[in-house]
Amino acid sequence: MRIVYHGGTSVVKQPLCAVGRDNLDFGKGFYLTDMKSQATDWATRIANIGLPQWLNIYELDDDLDGFRQKFFKAYDVEWLHFIAQSRKGMMPWSKYDVIEGGVADDRVVDTIEFFLNGDITEEMALKRLSLHQPNNQICILNQRVIDKCLHFVSSEPLNDLAK
Repeated sequence: MRIVYHGGTSVVKQPLCAVGRDNLDFGKGFYLTDMKSQATDWATRIANIGLPQWLNIYELDDDLDGFRQKFFKAYDVEWLHFIAQSRKGMMPWSKYDVIEGGVADDRVVDTIEFFLNGDITEEMALKRLSLHQPNNQICILNQRVIDKCLHFVSSEPLNDLAK
């Protein structure tokens, strides 16, 4: 088991994977991270000002055998093309149940956009990406993974509106 987090504007005891937008980094799924600070930052971002802000805490089983998994270890060529395809609506994630890897966040999103627009080459994008250490996101795309392998532990309020 490992501890994982989901930051948002509500307590999420029973997550659903088929909610949200399709063209996110790893598709339409339930997003988690093993980095508490990253989940807290997500919950307390500017878009959530004036709303309750929560840190949801879960245990995720280590054994996900039997589920189709993809793990990106770095911001590499495979990750770059996967993110580019996702952003174009090509759904490269559709053949997986769980995907884990770096986030295309504010630190690297310009590079992704420049690459998608043809303003920089793959080689230039990879050079820019190499300057950043990947953070962590886990996307669960199959509800069976949530039901069987993700266990709600608790939620922590992050602002006065959540108390």
